[in-house]
Amino acid sequence: MNFIVWLIIFCEVAFWVVILLGLVTRYIFKLKKLGLFFLALTPVIDLILLITTAIDLMNGATAETPHAIAAVYIAVSLVFGKSMITWADDRFRYYVMKQGAKPYKPTGLDYAKNYAKNWLKHLLSYLLGTGVLHLIVYLINDASRTAALDSVIHIWTIVIVIDLIICISYFVWPPKKESKS
Repeated sequence: MNFIVWLIIFCEVAFWVVILLGLVTRYIFKLKKLGLFFLALTPVIDLILLITTAIDLMNGATAETPHAIAAVYIAVSLVFGKSMITWADDRFRYYVMKQGAKPYKPTGLDYAKNYAKNWLKHLLSYLLGTGVLHLIVYLINDASRTAALDSVIHIWTIVIVIDLIICISYFVWPPKKESKS
């Protein structure tokens, strides 16, 4: 595997490690400022990935799927990062610390509305990520070096359309509450 693949893996692992460190520091060790510091490191991880990927491509590397996935990762992390941290925070507080209310799990029309809200976030991350990929294609200006980026844009376009169809289906057939047998 090349350097960029390892960097993406490192950044994904580091993202969840700093979130876990932030939650453990905040709730178990009662060090709220240090916990916030760890949680605030998540955008720094994204910045490291962005800069390293850009340098690699500007130094003449042929864009490969991992370069494109780096753009996808960064866009998704920027758009969903806060909600992912909140999701982890709520569950850590409830399941590990045994504090607070059980995290809300919507059903029916509420589920459909929540899914639609997340689809809009997906759309925003798609626009940011594909915008970055299109910018890289434009800056490199060599189709033979950027074919992998176009391929990921194509696949992500299919995924966003499928996700929209799923979103619409939840308004037509909203998920029902789980029955307690």
